[in-house]
Amino acid sequence: MKSRVVTRELRGGYVRGADVLGGVDFSVAAGEIAAVLGPNGGGKTTLFRALLGELPFRTGEVTLAGRPAYVPQTEGARLDFPVSAHDVALMGAYGRTPWFKRVGRDDRARADAALERVGLADRAHARFGTLSGGQRQRVLIARALVQDAPVLLLDEPLSGVDRPSAAQIERVFAELRAEGRALLVATHDVAQARAWPLVLCLNHGQVAFGPPEETLTTDVLRRTYGDELVILDGAGQAVTVACHHQHEH
Repeated sequence: MKSRVVTRELRGGYVRGADVLGGVDFSVAAGEIAAVLGPNGGGKTTLFRALLGELPFRTGEVTLAGRPAYVPQTEGARLDFPVSAHDVALMGAYGRTPWFKRVGRDDRARADAALERVGLADRAHARFGTLSGGQRQRVLIARALVQDAPVLLLDEPLSGVDRPSAAQIERVFAELRAEGRALLVATHDVAQARAWPLVLCLNHGQVAFGPPEETLTTDVLRRTYGDELVILDGAGQAVTVACHHQHEH
């Protein structure tokens, strides 16, 4: 199975010589999903910026099947901007549309299809800012679907969303994997990470990478989260982690 994302000794940061991210080595193949687990400020967003080619200072190797599509947290989206759900989904086509051309009919059809895929065809003309948090997250995923990228980077897509939206998002994840796409999903949820085949634990560097039975051990999670609380069950496994309510750098 061909890898869609490979990193070797990836390091980088925002100031020369001050790495926020150090020594990251992993690969995610077509059809695989990997949880990217770590504390706020631990390097999850920095890793995504490095994979997108947006990190000011980077060393090491990155191999990608194509430019990734990035799905941000919905809480960072502008809610007062007068755009519809369809308008936001259609933004996924801007990267392949010359500045002097209008977005074509085919891309408008792709935006419609993407909204239908995330269960929001009936809200296509609703103003983005009036949608629920879970619905806004699904619209941002629809925008990534319009990009038709082989790799998707998703920043906390299941955090705080309602149950119907979470179920719809998980269903889309399964479809994307079946299509041979690779997904990296930043999360704080250890239980969620345990449900996926691969986990990358970060704390300013790679702590562990591999299947959950190897990476979600008490020792690895303590090294990943440091002083943040790890709640253990009777078998000695971490089942959840309390995270700080602050924005990641």
